[in-house]
Amino acid sequence: MKTLELKKASKALADYATHLGAESIVITSNKKPVAALVSLQGVERESLSLSLNPAFLKIIRRARAEVRRGEVYSLKQVKQEMHTETGGHDKPLHRTRRKAARR
Repeated sequence: MKTLELKKASKALADYATHLGAESIVITSNKKPVAALVSLQGVERESLSLSLNPAFLKIIRRARAEVRRGEVYSLKQVKQEMHTETGGHDKPLHRTRRKAARR
């Protein structure tokens, strides 16, 4: 990912976009990011739209927080719940607490 200070941008936006390739350029002002010129090669419009949607980003943040807290479902629990919904036995789904993996 390249960085471009806004004051030093000497070409037209179209020139930067034409030579972007698969990279992205973060545009900064006083060394703080203010915008980005992002390559869309291989990116579906739906994926781009979701990645910029505040409601979707909130869901992702909430899910990541649950994982950090160890609030996860085991595959066994998910299968059990699916079996219950299709007429199997009635055992409620409860999250198991597991230590979150550190990155």
